[in-house]
Amino acid sequence: MGDGNKNCFACFRTTTSSSSSTIKLLFFIVPLILVSFIVFVLVPRNSTWVLISSLPPSSSSSSSVAAANSSENLGAAMHAEGSEEVLNFRSRMGTTVDVHGSLQEAALSEEAALNRSTSPPLAVEAVTEIHELNQTKEDAFNISSTGNLINASTSLNESNISLPLKERRQVRTRLDKLEAGLQRARAAIKEAKNKSQLQDPDYVPIGPMYWDAKAFHRSYLEMEKQFKVFVYKEGEPPVFHDGPCKSIYSMEGNFIYKMDVDRKFQTKDPEKAHVFYLPFSVAKMVQFVYLRDSRDFSPIRRTVTDYVNLIAQKYPYWNRSLGADHFMVACHDWGPEASFSQPYLQKNSIRALCNANTSEKFNPVKDVSIPEINLQTGKLTGLIGGLSPSRRPILAFFAGGVHGPIRPVLLEHWENKDEDIQVHKYLPKGVNYYDMMRNSKYCICPSGYEVASPRIVEALYNGCVPVLISKSYVPPFSDVLRWKSFSVVVSVDDIPKLKEILTKIPSRQYIRMQRRVLQVRRHFEFNSPPKRFDVFHMILHSIWLRRLNVRISDDHGVMAN
Repeated sequence: MGDGNKNCFACFRTTTSSSSSTIKLLFFIVPLILVSFIVFVLVPRNSTWVLISSLPPSSSSSSSVAAANSSENLGAAMHAEGSEEVLNFRSRMGTTVDVHGSLQEAALSEEAALNRSTSPPLAVEAVTEIHELNQTKEDAFNISSTGNLINASTSLNESNISLPLKERRQVRTRLDKLEAGLQRARAAIKEAKNKSQLQDPDYVPIGPMYWDAKAFHRSYLEMEKQFKVFVYKEGEPPVFHDGPCKSIYSMEGNFIYKMDVDRKFQTKDPEKAHVFYLPFSVAKMVQFVYLRDSRDFSPIRRTVTDYVNLIAQKYPYWNRSLGADHFMVACHDWGPEASFSQPYLQKNSIRALCNANTSEKFNPVKDVSIPEINLQTGKLTGLIGGLSPSRRPILAFFAGGVHGPIRPVLLEHWENKDEDIQVHKYLPKGVNYYDMMRNSKYCICPSGYEVASPRIVEALYNGCVPVLISKSYVPPFSDVLRWKSFSVVVSVDDIPKLKEILTKIPSRQYIRMQRRVLQVRRHFEFNSPPKRFDVFHMILHSIWLRRLNVRISDDHGVMAN
């Protein structure tokens, strides 16, 4: 019994001693396992490389405990410096391709989609560009948990990738869309020069009368397709929305009337308009605002200035372009003077003038020369006709009042001096003015007080080749028409040589010029209602061309093309 008790005690003692050793071992192993688990959970494996790689290399192998302690220290450091590591993470991502290759590839694919280039940019360049654009956005992130670092980095990366899209995406305003349409028209007009002639059911411009017939035709078609005009409704007749329709200033009144009732080119929505029409009549101002023989032009100036101020205060469009997309139409001699009432009206706006005198600040680049047409009845009845070239016995003809610096010189040298050069101050009794034109090969068109003369259009109507004698005059529609191909230009100094100049023109050349006169006169014919390619549409086309010469933006930007 005693021996048994001893054996049991010895066994118990042995067991107790063994258990004690096991417990001591567990006390050592369990904390080690716990530490390892904590490190495993808290320190992400795919970011450990980045952090460890920045530490100095170890000189000897570390035990598992040392490795665990090192991981614990690194985890603590990450918690303490979490914010700083996140801010530096994007620059680190740009240089550690092996660790964050997947993120970089995502960034590259997004950046390549933005650039749409054939060769994708370098990863470092892409990341740096996005980082710089969005530094303040990145600063807003505050990551406090190491476990969320990768997710936070990924969302940060995605956020920053999307930001350049917002930066680069431009909101297209209605003006942007209008300008885009004009740009397409410019491109189409340029391309037309090298393409075949377009077909047209009404008329196909062709021949040397045009600077570029194909470009003109394409431009005209583009105008018909998209050109829109907003007519300001402010103002009351007779000075506004009214004008003379049966006088030497008839084009001024007829254009106002046609635009007021037009449905093809006029738009009621100013946001759709390419140009804006100031519908005042200078001829009516002279009649109703100006005090006759007062030589005081200030009432007309105030009328124009007040109207521009009114529409500038009521609408944003004048101030947006400083008048560059606005236009006026005037056939009265005082049209240029009326435009001087408002500086931007003269400097920036499109001025369609009969009195197209470069010595009075007419600018062919932005202004429009329109024909002066004397419509006594408001219709063309009896105004168009003429004999064939071979049946015109008179070499040249002129009859008219003596005013201005040129006509006295003409009459001094040629009045009643030569049967071939019929120059008269007053026609003999019973002689019809238009019959004389229809029987003449050439019709002399000298300037009077002002450079424009209705004789130019009258000559075209009657199949008579115009002889232009003027200074500083820009003939109508010179942007499209080559006047020298169907008219004769004579300087004032050459008036004494007039017969010599005309007789030296070969018969074949004269016949060609006369045929061209018949062809181009459709561009000067007044029709009610208007017809394609007639004078109304040609005036609009010249205004359309001037609008193509500028680009306008919403931030008060105007740029010449």
